[in-house]
Amino acid sequence: RQGSELAGWAMGRWTYEGIDLNHNFADLNTALWDAEDNDLVPHEFPNHYIPIPEYYTFANATVAPETRAVIAWMQRYPFVLSANLHGGELVVTYPFDMSRTYWKARELTPTPDDGVFRWLATVYATANLAMASGQRRRCHHDDFARLGNIINGANWHTVAGSDGTWLSPNAGGGSRRAGHCHLCHLPHPLQVHRGIKGVVRDSDTEQGIPNAIISVDGINHDVRT
Repeated sequence: RQGSELAGWAMGRWTYEGIDLNHNFADLNTALWDAEDNDLVPHEFPNHYIPIPEYYTFANATVAPETRAVIAWMQRYPFVLSANLHGGELVVTYPFDMSRTYWKARELTPTPDDGVFRWLATVYATANLAMASGQRRRCHHDDFARLGNIINGANWHTVAGSDGTWLSPNAGGGSRRAGHCHLCHLPHPLQVHRGIKGVVRDSDTEQGIPNAIISVDGINHDVRT
């Protein structure tokens, strides 16, 4: 009832159990970056489909049932493109959400697929009339219009355990923050068909090969069929 300007960013963030769902996913970034620093990627530690940490699976772990349900859903349906929408500043953020330097409150931390994420963020920001309008007012104090209404999530403020932090090393989902529900226009659905796609087959039997790992030179993020 107060509106976003008076309620503050924390109002309505927690579940009945007192868990902030936006910070409740497992931190896979730290494990990946530690492995990269020790030259373990990708031969000893994967750069995609990173296993969920053991502590996160314990029965007494502080994990909301909603979070577990979303993870199970993502694992069952490996979708191509995703976004989440919630109140806040009128801006599109793209991964990573967590800064690589753990003590920094904000730091540009792009993913290996940074070009794709920036493109998708720009497509959304320019297709949404409320975001693209030069006459729109700010939500709080940040003016994202000078940045094209997009920003790397970690370069805005670091968030450990966000769904984007959990999903980016795995399926590569993007986080799009569109405040005030200004969803007047959406990107064309054919954005999901950008890039390379096909079927990996056995050369002898012509049967499809599941769990085949596809690597692209220069991009430290493999894809699995």
